[in-house]
Amino acid sequence: FRYSSGVTAQSEIIYLNIIFLNYKTYFIIQIMFSFPADDVSDDIGLRAFLLCHIPHDNSTLFDRDAFQIKWTKVAVDGAEPEDVLTARGIDKETFGSFQNRVFLYTEEHNSTDASIIILNVTTEDTGEYRCEISGIDDVEQAVFLNVEDHLGVVFPYSPHLGRYNLNFEGAVRACAEQNAVVASYDQLFEAWKGGLDWCNAGWLNDGTVQYPITKPRDACGGSKTGPGLRNHGLLLLTTHFASLLSGEFYWLDQPHSLSYDEAVQACLDDDAEIAKVGHIYAAWKLRGYDRCDAGWLADGSVRYPISRPRKNCSPTEAAVRFVGFPDKNQVSYGVYCFKAEQVLY
Repeated sequence: FRYSSGVTAQSEIIYLNIIFLNYKTYFIIQIMFSFPADDVSDDIGLRAFLLCHIPHDNSTLFDRDAFQIKWTKVAVDGAEPEDVLTARGIDKETFGSFQNRVFLYTEEHNSTDASIIILNVTTEDTGEYRCEISGIDDVEQAVFLNVEDHLGVVFPYSPHLGRYNLNFEGAVRACAEQNAVVASYDQLFEAWKGGLDWCNAGWLNDGTVQYPITKPRDACGGSKTGPGLRNHGLLLLTTHFASLLSGEFYWLDQPHSLSYDEAVQACLDDDAEIAKVGHIYAAWKLRGYDRCDAGWLADGSVRYPISRPRKNCSPTEAAVRFVGFPDKNQVSYGVYCFKAEQVLY
């Protein structure tokens, strides 16, 4: 096994956990590493090496011209897997967000396996990957890649009172209630560089009110003003910053829809708590969580996270979709729960 990256000497520590279940048919590798701060330029990024092992009995017979290699990423909600790469001989094709950044290890080294290298990995790449090689005893192997970004996630928030109703002190309280803090200018700027476009101004922790625009338009400060962070003089809503999840965010399967109180109790019965808005944004942004089911959250809102846009599920963009603040007695939704990590001393 070999791992290679573009990380400088001052980067965070990289560590791996490898569990072999059966070397001939199936194994899981969990790769966990943190992103360096400012020591890696934007065009370098990190690279992940995902191993697809050819059983020893077949390795001497492996001929890439004779067999098809197929890599897919498993969908967390049971939907169709996402194609990553297919290859036969010298013919290779990559798909979607993986285009031009996924390569067979054999393209760079004299190797007889089907391992791949993913360049410029992001948190959206987190998930389970499957490697299939046709013609070799139906070889199918799985690799789990977990990319953790210690910068956290910036997200907008307005409470049940509606938008434009928070002073600065109210913004601080609202963030704390959602497992977050008021975002800083630098955090919002980094999120803007990552593509955040939000046409509603919010508080920052320096007391200013700003909003990020990547696609200038008349309704959002004017189409003739360039992209960037725009300053607003009004007292509006708030911009949160949530750090990494320290636990499990998940959809709780239930036989029927729930009212708000039933949703709270269902999570408690599962030894968890009803998830907060900060939890759903962190799971969506940092772990690629995707589920097209609207669920209750702790603040009484109903939302759902979409990482893979598709028909009837945020078809135009990846986003945490906001349904609203329905009557808490309404029995129409499921629930998202959060189970905190147990700390052992």
